[in-house]
Amino acid sequence: MEITFKIIVLYFAILLTGLSAGLFYAWQVSVIPGTKRIQDSTYIETMQKINRAIINPLFMLIFLGALLIQILSVFLYWDNGMTFWSLLAATVLYGAGTVIVTGLGNVPLNDALDSLSLHELSEEKISRERQNYESRWNRLHLIRTVFSVISFMLLLLATFITT
Repeated sequence: MEITFKIIVLYFAILLTGLSAGLFYAWQVSVIPGTKRIQDSTYIETMQKINRAIINPLFMLIFLGALLIQILSVFLYWDNGMTFWSLLAATVLYGAGTVIVTGLGNVPLNDALDSLSLHELSEEKISRERQNYESRWNRLHLIRTVFSVISFMLLLLATFITT
């Protein structure tokens, strides 16, 4: 098999999407269960720090880079039948179910949480803030996890169809 630019792009789409899906999946099965076991003020402080730390070039490379290279793959394989449709589905699902859900759901929740000053809040208010944030954020996180994993699977399917 000749390695072409198209194949290299497809492999990078798989790599970046796989890393993104893996991050979300690992968070879903490890961090979320772990944070359910800590007290409210510790939870909020931890999530504030994690939400600030995750905005970094390496995370953005896999999170947004996956979508950009998926889009490029769709254009490169536009005339390749089932490969094209698999890539298009992967891109739409990742874009809508992962990137848009994050941008319109998780990020605004993170921003609201970041504005809290724990030392100014009562324990009751901290508990309410956590309940409001955690249930909504976790539900949105599950959605983006599922969509990123499905997108990854569709990219793998595209590779099998192409080769």
